Amino acid sequence: MLFELDSEGRSVLRKLERQTPIIVQQELYFDEAMPTMPCVYLLSSGGPNVDGDRYEHHITLRCNAFAHISTGAATKLAEMHSDYSSLVQTFELESGAYLEYLPEPTIPCRHTRYIAATQMVIDPSATLFFAEIYLSGRRYKRGGEHWVFDLLSIATSASRPDGERLFDERMVIEPSRHSPDSLGAMGHWSILGNCFLLAPEQTSEAVYSQITSKLDHPNMLAIGATRLPSHCGLLIRVLGNDTATVKRAIRDLCSVVRREVKGCALPDEFPWR
Repeated sequence: MLFELDSEGRSVLRKLERQTPIIVQQELYFDEAMPTMPCVYLLSSGGPNVDGDRYEHHITLRCNAFAHISTGAATKLAEMHSDYSSLVQTFELESGAYLEYLPEPTIPCRHTRYIAATQMVIDPSATLFFAEIYLSGRRYKRGGEHWVFDLLSIATSASRPDGERLFDERMVIEPSRHSPDSLGAMGHWSILGNCFLLAPEQTSEAVYSQITSKLDHPNMLAIGATRLPSHCGLLIRVLGNDTATVKRAIRDLCSVVRREVKGCALPDEFPWR
C-alpha cells in the first residue's frame, strides 16, 4: 500500500497490490476530527492462520501523507503440527508522514508456532504509532487455553532512510520452557499490548510526560514506558486480563500522540469493535 497527498491536500491510498487471501478495503473517511485521513482495514478471507502460512505487508507513506490502519477482526492462529505461520511487515514513512497502526488482537491456540517480524524505516520528522495485542490463548475455549502455544516470536526493528540503525527488539515466548506466569515476565497478566512510538524527540518527550508507569488494580491494567535508543521514540507495554480494557488503554495512548502531532484526539471506537 502506498499513501500520498492529492492536489487538495487529502491523503489517499494511491497504489495497492494484494494477493489472496488478503483483502484491503477501500479507504474510508469517517474520522470527523480528521476528515481528510484515510482509514483502511486489512481483512483475510482465508480463516485462521495455519502452519505454512506466510503473510507480508508493505506500507509506504509519502511526504506529509497520513493514515489510520487496522484489521477487520482478530487474527486467529490455528493449531500447528509440522510448520509455523509468519508475518513480515515493513513500514516506510517519508518526511512529515503520520501513521496510526492499531490492528485487532492476535489469538494463539494450543501448539501454535508464530513468528512476526516488523521493520520500520522512518524519517526523523515522521511519526508512527504501532501497537499490537497478543492474548495468552483462546479465553473461552472449553477448559481454557492459557500459555499452551509452542512458540511466539515478535521482532521489531527500525532505521532511518539512510540506513542508520535505531534499535532492534525481540521477544520469544516458549511456555513449555519458561512459564510466562513467572515474576519478571507476565506474572498474573494474560494480555500483552506491545506499542512503539517513533517520532521527533520533542513529540516523544511530550507524550512520555503524560504517561505515568502505574498499576491501577491487580486485575485491571499495568502500563510502563521507556525511551528507545537514538532518541527515536518510546516503547510502551500495556498488560491486562481484559481485552477491551487493554484496547481502550492503547487507543488512549494513540489519542495522546495524535493530539501532540495533529491537535485532535481519536474518536470513540465503534461499539461493535
